[in-house]
Amino acid sequence: MGYEVIIVGAGPAGIFTALEAIKREPNKKILLVEAGRRIDKRSCPKEKTNKCVSCKPYCHITTGFSGAGAFSDGKLSLNYEVGGDLPELIGGNLVQEYIDYADKIYLEFGADEKVEGVENPEAVKEIRRKAIEGNLKLVDCPIRHLGTEKAQEIYLKLQNHLLDLGVEIRFDTLAKDLIIENNKITGVLLTDSITKSKDETVKGDCVVVATGRKGADWLKDMCLEHNINHKAGTVDIGVRVELRNEVMEMVNEVLYESKLIGYPGPFKDKVRTFCQNPGGFVSQENYDNNMAIVNGHSYKDKKSNNTNLAILSSHNFEEPFNKPIEYGQKVAELVNMLGNGSILVQRYGDILAGKRTWQKELDRSNVKHTLPDAVAGDLTSAMPYRTMTNIINFIESLDVVVPGFASEETLLYGPEIKFYSNKVVIDENFETNVSGLYCLGDSSGWTRGLMMASAMGVMMGEKLTK
Repeated sequence: MGYEVIIVGAGPAGIFTALEAIKREPNKKILLVEAGRRIDKRSCPKEKTNKCVSCKPYCHITTGFSGAGAFSDGKLSLNYEVGGDLPELIGGNLVQEYIDYADKIYLEFGADEKVEGVENPEAVKEIRRKAIEGNLKLVDCPIRHLGTEKAQEIYLKLQNHLLDLGVEIRFDTLAKDLIIENNKITGVLLTDSITKSKDETVKGDCVVVATGRKGADWLKDMCLEHNINHKAGTVDIGVRVELRNEVMEMVNEVLYESKLIGYPGPFKDKVRTFCQNPGGFVSQENYDNNMAIVNGHSYKDKKSNNTNLAILSSHNFEEPFNKPIEYGQKVAELVNMLGNGSILVQRYGDILAGKRTWQKELDRSNVKHTLPDAVAGDLTSAMPYRTMTNIINFIESLDVVVPGFASEETLLYGPEIKFYSNKVVIDENFETNVSGLYCLGDSSGWTRGLMMASAMGVMMGEKLTK
Protein backbone atom coordinates (compact mmCIF):
# COMPACT_ATOMS: atom_id res chain seq x y z
CA MET A 1 0.00 0.00 0.00
CA GLY A 2 1.45 3.37 -0.98
CA TYR A 3 0.73 6.90 0.20
CA GLU A 4 1.34 10.28 -1.33
CA VAL A 5 2.48 11.63 2.03
CA ILE A 6 3.67 9.85 5.18
CA ILE A 7 3.94 12.07 8.27
CA VAL A 8 5.93 10.67 11.20
CA GLY A 9 4.76 12.25 14.45
CA ALA A 10 1.35 13.67 15.39
CA GLY A 11 2.55 16.70 17.31
CA PRO A 12 1.55 20.23 16.23
CA ALA A 13 3.89 20.22 13.20
CA GLY A 14 2.55 16.90 11.92
CA ILE A 15 -1.08 17.77 12.70
CA PHE A 16 -0.99 21.08 10.85
CA THR A 17 0.85 19.54 7.89
CA ALA A 18 -1.93 17.00 7.47
CA LEU A 19 -4.63 19.59 8.13
CA GLU A 20 -3.44 22.03 5.48
CA ALA A 21 -2.60 19.35 2.91
CA ILE A 22 -6.01 17.63 3.14
CA LYS A 23 -7.77 21.00 3.09
CA ARG A 24 -6.09 21.89 -0.20
CA GLU A 25 -6.34 18.41 -1.76
CA PRO A 26 -9.26 16.51 -0.15
CA ASN A 27 -8.43 13.28 -1.99
CA LYS A 28 -4.76 13.25 -1.05
CA LYS A 29 -3.67 9.92 0.43
CA ILE A 30 -2.03 10.81 3.75
CA LEU A 31 -0.76 8.55 6.52
CA LEU A 32 -0.05 10.08 9.94
CA VAL A 33 2.02 7.80 12.19
CA GLU A 34 1.99 8.27 15.97
CA ALA A 35 3.88 6.18 18.54
CA GLY A 36 1.31 6.88 21.26
CA ARG A 37 -2.43 6.76 21.76
CA ARG A 38 -5.36 8.86 20.60
CA ILE A 39 -5.61 12.00 22.70
CA ASP A 40 -8.89 10.84 24.26
CA LYS A 41 -7.10 7.67 25.44
CA ARG A 42 -4.16 9.48 27.03
CA SER A 43 -4.04 9.84 30.80
CA CYS A 44 -1.35 10.11 33.45
CA PRO A 45 -1.75 7.82 36.50
CA LYS A 46 0.02 10.44 38.59
CA GLU A 47 -3.24 12.38 38.80
CA LYS A 48 -4.45 9.63 41.16
CA THR A 49 -1.22 8.27 42.64
CA ASN A 50 0.59 11.62 43.19
CA LYS A 51 3.70 9.73 42.18
CA CYS A 52 5.22 8.95 38.79
CA VAL A 53 4.90 5.22 38.03
CA SER A 54 7.15 5.29 34.91
CA CYS A 55 4.54 4.10 32.40
CA LYS A 56 5.74 1.62 29.78
CA PRO A 57 6.38 1.46 26.88
CA TYR A 58 6.11 5.26 26.83
CA CYS A 59 5.18 8.25 28.96
CA HIS A 60 1.63 9.44 28.24
CA ILE A 61 2.68 13.01 29.00
CA THR A 62 5.17 13.14 26.11
CA THR A 63 3.75 10.59 23.66
CA GLY A 64 0.43 10.45 21.82
CA PHE A 65 -1.66 12.64 19.54
CA SER A 66 -0.56 16.29 19.89
CA GLY A 67 2.67 15.21 21.66
CA ALA A 68 3.69 16.95 24.86
CA GLY A 69 1.41 19.84 23.85
CA ALA A 70 -1.64 17.99 25.17
CA PHE A 71 -0.39 18.20 28.74
CA SER A 72 1.45 21.52 28.46
CA ASP A 73 0.03 24.82 29.61
CA GLY A 74 -1.00 25.46 26.01
CA LYS A 75 0.57 28.86 25.37
CA LEU A 76 0.66 30.10 21.79
CA SER A 77 3.41 32.69 21.21
CA LEU A 78 2.09 35.09 18.56
CA ASN A 79 5.38 36.81 17.67
CA TYR A 80 7.86 35.35 15.15
CA GLU A 81 10.76 36.43 17.39
CA VAL A 82 9.79 33.73 19.88
CA GLY A 83 9.79 30.02 19.17
CA GLY A 84 12.89 29.07 17.23
CA ASP A 85 15.13 29.80 14.27
CA LEU A 86 12.67 29.42 11.38
CA PRO A 87 12.82 33.17 10.59
CA GLU A 88 16.53 32.73 9.82
CA LEU A 89 15.59 30.28 7.08
CA ILE A 90 12.67 32.00 5.36
CA GLY A 91 12.37 35.48 6.92
CA GLY A 92 10.49 36.87 9.90
CA ASN A 93 7.66 38.57 8.00
CA LEU A 94 6.71 35.36 6.20
CA VAL A 95 6.79 33.37 9.43
CA GLN A 96 4.53 35.96 11.05
CA GLU A 97 1.97 35.53 8.25
CA TYR A 98 1.76 31.81 8.94
CA ILE A 99 1.64 32.29 12.71
CA ASP A 100 -1.40 34.53 12.17
CA TYR A 101 -2.91 31.89 9.87
CA ALA A 102 -2.32 29.05 12.34
CA ASP A 103 -3.72 31.21 15.15
CA LYS A 104 -7.01 31.54 13.24
CA ILE A 105 -7.21 27.75 13.05
CA TYR A 106 -6.75 27.46 16.82
CA LEU A 107 -9.52 30.02 17.27
CA GLU A 108 -11.75 28.08 14.89
CA PHE A 109 -11.31 24.98 17.04
CA GLY A 110 -12.10 26.73 20.30
CA ALA A 111 -9.09 28.71 21.55
CA ASP A 112 -9.75 31.60 23.94
CA GLU A 113 -10.00 34.89 22.03
CA LYS A 114 -8.21 36.81 24.79
CA VAL A 115 -4.59 37.73 24.06
CA GLU A 116 -2.32 38.28 27.05
CA GLY A 117 0.33 41.00 27.29
CA VAL A 118 -1.28 43.74 25.16
CA GLU A 119 -3.68 45.54 27.49
CA ASN A 120 -1.36 47.77 29.55
CA PRO A 121 1.47 49.29 27.45
CA GLU A 122 2.55 51.71 30.19
CA ALA A 123 3.04 48.88 32.67
CA VAL A 124 4.98 46.96 30.02
CA LYS A 125 7.27 49.97 29.63
CA GLU A 126 7.98 49.94 33.37
CA ILE A 127 8.82 46.23 33.31
CA ARG A 128 11.12 46.87 30.35
CA ARG A 129 12.82 49.72 32.22
CA LYS A 130 13.51 47.39 35.16
CA ALA A 131 14.76 44.72 32.77
CA ILE A 132 17.24 47.16 31.27
CA GLU A 133 18.34 48.12 34.78
CA GLY A 134 19.03 44.45 35.43
CA ASN A 135 20.90 44.02 32.11
CA LEU A 136 18.10 41.92 30.64
CA LYS A 137 16.08 42.21 27.44
CA LEU A 138 12.28 41.96 27.52
CA VAL A 139 10.92 40.40 24.33
CA ASP A 140 7.44 41.60 23.42
CA CYS A 141 5.29 38.59 22.67
CA PRO A 142 1.50 38.45 22.80
CA ILE A 143 0.33 35.13 24.25
CA ARG A 144 -2.85 33.17 23.64
CA HIS A 145 -3.29 30.85 26.61
CA LEU A 146 -5.21 27.66 25.91
CA GLY A 147 -4.77 26.07 29.34
CA THR A 148 -3.90 22.41 29.83
CA GLU A 149 -7.49 21.13 29.89
CA LYS A 150 -8.61 23.36 26.99
CA ALA A 151 -5.60 22.37 24.90
CA GLN A 152 -6.69 18.74 25.17
CA GLU A 153 -10.20 19.68 24.03
CA ILE A 154 -8.86 21.60 21.03
CA TYR A 155 -6.47 18.85 19.94
CA LEU A 156 -9.26 16.27 20.31
CA LYS A 157 -11.35 18.31 17.86
CA LEU A 158 -8.38 18.51 15.49
CA GLN A 159 -7.79 14.75 15.77
CA ASN A 160 -11.41 13.92 14.98
CA HIS A 161 -11.52 16.48 12.18
CA LEU A 162 -8.52 14.88 10.45
CA LEU A 163 -10.12 11.44 10.76
CA ASP A 164 -13.40 12.78 9.36
CA LEU A 165 -11.52 14.24 6.38
CA GLY A 166 -10.01 10.87 5.54
CA VAL A 167 -6.50 11.21 6.95
CA GLU A 168 -5.36 7.76 8.07
CA ILE A 169 -3.84 7.91 11.56
CA ARG A 170 -2.04 4.88 12.96
CA PHE A 171 -1.73 5.07 16.72
CA ASP A 172 0.68 2.98 18.82
CA THR A 173 2.85 2.76 15.70
CA LEU A 174 6.56 3.49 15.88
CA ALA A 175 8.73 4.60 12.97
CA LYS A 176 11.67 2.23 13.24
CA ASP A 177 13.66 3.30 10.19
CA LEU A 178 13.55 5.39 7.03
CA ILE A 179 13.72 3.54 3.71
CA ILE A 180 16.11 5.41 1.44
CA GLU A 181 17.27 4.19 -1.97
CA ASN A 182 19.68 6.08 -4.23
CA ASN A 183 19.39 9.14 -2.00
CA LYS A 184 15.59 9.21 -2.33
CA ILE A 185 13.08 8.38 0.38
CA THR A 186 10.73 5.55 -0.62
CA GLY A 187 8.98 4.77 2.64
CA VAL A 188 9.16 4.06 6.35
CA LEU A 189 9.70 0.88 8.36
CA LEU A 190 7.00 0.75 11.02
CA THR A 191 6.51 -1.44 14.06
CA ASP A 192 4.00 -1.84 16.87
CA SER A 193 5.13 0.50 19.65
CA ILE A 194 3.76 -1.80 22.37
CA THR A 195 5.23 -5.17 21.40
CA LYS A 196 7.89 -4.05 18.86
CA SER A 197 7.11 -7.29 17.02
CA LYS A 198 5.14 -6.37 13.89
CA ASP A 199 7.47 -4.74 11.37
CA GLU A 200 5.91 -3.36 8.19
CA THR A 201 7.39 -1.37 5.32
CA VAL A 202 5.04 1.35 4.09
CA LYS A 203 5.75 3.09 0.81
CA GLY A 204 5.34 6.82 0.32
CA ASP A 205 6.08 9.42 -2.35
CA CYS A 206 7.44 11.71 0.35
CA VAL A 207 8.02 11.53 4.09
CA VAL A 208 7.67 14.35 6.61
CA VAL A 209 9.47 13.76 9.92
CA ALA A 210 7.96 15.79 12.78
CA THR A 211 8.76 13.72 15.86
CA GLY A 212 9.06 16.56 18.41
CA ARG A 213 11.57 16.81 21.24
CA LYS A 214 10.76 13.24 22.26
CA GLY A 215 11.94 12.03 18.83
CA ALA A 216 14.97 14.32 18.43
CA ASP A 217 17.40 11.58 19.45
CA TRP A 218 15.85 9.10 16.99
CA LEU A 219 16.06 11.65 14.18
CA LYS A 220 19.71 12.25 14.93
CA ASP A 221 20.32 8.49 14.65
CA MET A 222 18.57 8.55 11.28
CA CYS A 223 20.78 11.43 10.16
CA LEU A 224 23.92 9.50 11.07
CA GLU A 225 22.75 6.22 9.55
CA HIS A 226 21.49 7.66 6.26
CA ASN A 227 23.92 10.57 5.77
CA ILE A 228 21.22 13.21 6.20
CA ASN A 229 22.99 16.54 6.54
CA HIS A 230 22.80 17.94 10.07
CA LYS A 231 24.82 19.92 12.56
CA ALA A 232 25.11 20.24 16.31
CA GLY A 233 22.75 22.86 17.65
CA THR A 234 22.29 24.51 21.00
CA VAL A 235 21.46 22.49 24.08
CA ASP A 236 19.44 24.29 26.76
CA ILE A 237 20.04 23.11 30.32
CA GLY A 238 18.40 24.68 33.32
CA VAL A 239 15.90 24.54 36.14
CA ARG A 240 12.20 25.09 36.78
CA VAL A 241 11.71 27.89 39.31
CA GLU A 242 8.66 28.09 41.59
CA LEU A 243 7.65 31.00 43.81
CA ARG A 244 4.53 32.57 45.28
CA ASN A 245 2.06 34.35 42.99
CA GLU A 246 2.32 37.45 45.19
CA VAL A 247 5.95 37.93 44.13
CA MET A 248 5.09 37.60 40.42
CA GLU A 249 1.77 39.46 40.61
CA MET A 250 2.63 42.50 38.47
CA VAL A 251 4.37 40.55 35.71
CA ASN A 252 1.63 37.92 35.69
CA GLU A 253 -1.15 40.49 35.37
CA VAL A 254 0.57 42.66 32.77
CA LEU A 255 2.33 40.10 30.56
CA TYR A 256 1.12 36.68 31.75
CA GLU A 257 4.45 35.34 30.47
CA SER A 258 7.62 37.42 30.69
CA LYS A 259 10.21 36.46 28.08
CA LEU A 260 13.51 37.78 29.39
CA ILE A 261 16.97 37.21 27.93
CA GLY A 262 20.35 37.96 29.50
CA TYR A 263 24.04 37.24 29.03
CA PRO A 264 25.32 37.14 32.63
CA GLY A 265 28.99 37.10 33.50
CA PRO A 266 31.47 35.68 33.65
CA PHE A 267 30.69 33.38 30.69
CA LYS A 268 28.24 35.63 28.79
CA ASP A 269 26.17 32.64 27.65
CA LYS A 270 22.59 33.25 26.61
CA VAL A 271 20.16 32.63 29.49
CA ARG A 272 16.40 33.04 29.17
CA THR A 273 13.09 32.53 30.86
CA PHE A 274 10.70 30.08 29.24
CA CYS A 275 7.18 28.72 29.77
CA GLN A 276 5.89 30.86 32.65
CA ASN A 277 2.79 29.51 34.38
CA PRO A 278 0.88 31.87 36.71
CA GLY A 279 -1.09 29.84 39.23
CA GLY A 280 0.47 26.77 37.63
CA PHE A 281 1.84 23.40 38.61
CA VAL A 282 5.30 21.89 38.25
CA SER A 283 5.17 18.59 36.33
CA GLN A 284 7.36 15.70 35.29
CA GLU A 285 7.99 14.20 31.84
CA ASN A 286 9.62 10.81 31.30
CA TYR A 287 11.86 10.10 28.34
CA ASP A 288 13.66 6.96 27.21
CA ASN A 289 15.86 5.09 29.71
CA ASN A 290 13.68 6.30 32.62
CA MET A 291 14.99 9.84 32.30
CA ALA A 292 12.88 12.26 34.37
CA ILE A 293 12.67 15.87 33.15
CA VAL A 294 10.87 18.68 34.96
CA ASN A 295 8.33 20.90 33.21
CA GLY A 296 5.36 23.07 34.14
CA HIS A 297 1.79 23.77 33.07
CA SER A 298 -1.24 25.80 34.01
CA TYR A 299 -4.97 25.27 33.68
CA LYS A 300 -7.63 27.75 32.67
CA ASP A 301 -9.75 27.11 35.74
CA LYS A 302 -7.71 25.24 38.38
CA LYS A 303 -5.05 27.44 39.99
CA SER A 304 -2.30 27.04 42.59
CA ASN A 305 -0.80 29.71 44.84
CA ASN A 306 2.47 29.62 42.87
CA THR A 307 3.99 30.69 39.58
CA ASN A 308 6.57 28.50 37.87
CA LEU A 309 8.88 29.18 34.94
CA ALA A 310 12.01 27.73 33.40
CA ILE A 311 15.43 29.38 33.39
CA LEU A 312 17.50 27.86 30.60
CA SER A 313 21.21 28.28 29.92
CA SER A 314 22.23 27.79 26.28
CA HIS A 315 25.39 25.86 25.52
CA ASN A 316 27.08 25.63 22.12
CA PHE A 317 29.88 23.18 21.44
CA GLU A 318 32.69 23.27 18.91
CA GLU A 319 34.89 20.53 17.47
CA PRO A 320 35.77 17.85 18.37
CA PHE A 321 32.56 17.46 20.41
CA ASN A 322 29.34 17.14 18.43
CA LYS A 323 26.90 15.35 20.74
CA PRO A 324 24.87 18.01 22.55
CA ILE A 325 21.85 15.72 23.01
CA GLU A 326 24.02 13.12 24.73
CA TYR A 327 25.56 15.84 26.89
CA GLY A 328 22.12 16.94 28.07
CA GLN A 329 21.15 13.34 28.75
CA LYS A 330 24.23 12.80 30.92
CA VAL A 331 23.40 15.88 32.99
CA ALA A 332 19.85 14.61 33.44
CA GLU A 333 21.13 11.17 34.47
CA LEU A 334 23.32 12.68 37.20
CA VAL A 335 20.49 14.78 38.63
CA ASN A 336 18.10 11.81 38.47
CA MET A 337 20.68 9.68 40.23
CA LEU A 338 20.79 12.08 43.18
CA GLY A 339 16.98 12.08 43.29
CA ASN A 340 16.83 8.27 43.10
CA GLY A 341 14.97 8.57 39.79
CA SER A 342 12.82 11.55 40.82
CA ILE A 343 12.98 15.29 40.19
CA LEU A 344 15.23 17.18 42.61
CA VAL A 345 14.14 20.40 44.32
CA GLN A 346 16.34 22.83 46.25
CA ARG A 347 15.75 26.21 47.88
CA TYR A 348 17.67 29.10 46.34
CA GLY A 349 18.97 30.19 49.73
CA ASP A 350 20.45 26.74 50.33
CA ILE A 351 22.28 26.92 46.99
CA LEU A 352 23.85 30.23 48.03
CA ALA A 353 24.68 28.78 51.47
CA GLY A 354 26.37 25.74 49.91
CA LYS A 355 24.07 23.19 51.52
CA ARG A 356 21.43 20.72 50.41
CA THR A 357 17.72 21.23 51.14
CA TRP A 358 15.95 18.92 53.56
CA GLN A 359 12.26 17.96 53.39
CA LYS A 360 11.57 19.56 56.79
CA GLU A 361 12.83 22.87 55.38
CA LEU A 362 10.46 22.60 52.42
CA ASP A 363 7.55 21.80 54.73
CA ARG A 364 7.90 25.05 56.69
CA SER A 365 8.41 27.24 53.63
CA ASN A 366 5.97 29.88 52.37
CA VAL A 367 6.31 28.24 48.94
CA LYS A 368 4.45 24.91 49.02
CA HIS A 369 5.85 22.90 46.14
CA THR A 370 3.33 21.62 43.58
CA LEU A 371 5.23 18.53 42.45
CA PRO A 372 4.27 16.03 45.19
CA ASP A 373 7.00 13.46 44.55
CA ALA A 374 9.91 15.88 44.07
CA VAL A 375 12.86 14.97 46.30
CA ALA A 376 14.62 17.62 48.39
CA GLY A 377 18.34 17.57 47.69
CA ASP A 378 21.33 19.32 46.12
CA LEU A 379 21.19 20.31 42.45
CA THR A 380 24.68 21.77 42.59
CA SER A 381 26.17 18.30 43.08
CA ALA A 382 25.04 17.28 39.59
CA MET A 383 24.47 20.40 37.47
CA PRO A 384 27.54 21.74 35.60
CA TYR A 385 29.34 24.63 37.31
CA ARG A 386 28.96 26.85 34.26
CA THR A 387 25.22 26.22 34.04
CA MET A 388 24.62 26.87 37.75
CA THR A 389 26.73 30.03 37.68
CA ASN A 390 24.71 31.32 34.72
CA ILE A 391 21.43 30.54 36.49
CA ILE A 392 22.43 32.13 39.81
CA ASN A 393 23.63 35.34 38.16
CA PHE A 394 20.53 35.47 35.98
CA ILE A 395 18.29 35.11 39.05
CA GLU A 396 20.08 38.06 40.68
CA SER A 397 19.30 40.13 37.56
CA LEU A 398 15.67 38.96 37.64
CA ASP A 399 15.42 40.18 41.22
CA VAL A 400 15.80 43.73 39.85
CA VAL A 401 12.74 43.21 37.62
CA VAL A 402 10.76 41.20 40.18
CA PRO A 403 11.82 42.08 43.76
CA GLY A 404 11.68 38.92 45.83
CA PHE A 405 12.52 36.58 42.97
CA ALA A 406 15.89 35.80 44.59
CA SER A 407 14.28 34.97 47.94
CA GLU A 408 15.84 32.21 50.03
CA GLU A 409 12.58 30.25 49.72
CA THR A 410 12.40 30.34 45.91
CA LEU A 411 12.43 26.74 44.71
CA LEU A 412 14.60 25.35 41.91
CA TYR A 413 13.71 21.98 40.34
CA GLY A 414 15.94 20.02 38.03
CA PRO A 415 16.72 18.99 35.49
CA GLU A 416 14.92 20.98 32.79
CA ILE A 417 16.53 20.22 29.44
CA LYS A 418 15.25 20.93 25.93
CA PHE A 419 16.19 18.23 23.43
CA TYR A 420 16.17 20.04 20.09
CA SER A 421 19.93 20.37 19.80
CA ASN A 422 20.34 18.36 16.59
CA LYS A 423 19.70 20.74 13.69
CA VAL A 424 18.82 19.16 10.35
CA VAL A 425 20.05 21.03 7.28
CA ILE A 426 16.99 21.88 5.14
CA ASP A 427 16.22 24.24 2.28
CA GLU A 428 13.46 26.84 2.16
CA ASN A 429 11.00 24.04 1.27
CA PHE A 430 12.08 22.10 4.40
CA GLU A 431 13.58 19.36 2.24
CA THR A 432 16.78 17.61 3.31
CA ASN A 433 19.61 16.47 1.05
CA VAL A 434 17.61 13.23 0.64
CA SER A 435 15.04 13.73 -2.10
CA GLY A 436 11.47 13.65 -0.80
CA LEU A 437 12.46 13.72 2.89
CA TYR A 438 11.29 16.75 4.88
CA CYS A 439 11.98 17.63 8.52
CA LEU A 440 10.13 20.15 10.66
CA GLY A 441 9.06 21.00 14.16
CA ASP A 442 11.12 20.77 17.34
CA SER A 443 12.91 17.55 16.34
CA SER A 444 14.36 19.33 13.30
CA GLY A 445 15.98 21.93 15.55
CA TRP A 446 14.20 24.80 13.78
CA THR A 447 11.25 25.41 16.14
CA ARG A 448 10.66 25.56 19.89
CA GLY A 449 7.06 25.49 20.98
CA LEU A 450 3.50 24.92 19.86
CA MET A 451 2.87 27.91 17.61
CA MET A 452 6.08 27.96 15.57
CA ALA A 453 5.77 24.20 15.00
CA SER A 454 2.12 24.65 13.97
CA ALA A 455 3.02 27.44 11.54
CA MET A 456 5.82 25.34 10.03
CA GLY A 457 3.28 22.52 9.59
CA VAL A 458 0.90 24.82 7.72
CA MET A 459 3.72 25.83 5.39
CA MET A 460 4.66 22.20 4.85
CA GLY A 461 1.07 21.25 3.99
CA GLU A 462 0.93 24.08 1.49
CA LYS A 463 4.22 23.07 -0.14
CA LEU A 464 3.04 19.47 -0.52
CA THR A 465 0.02 20.57 -2.57
CA LYS A 466 1.64 23.01 -4.98
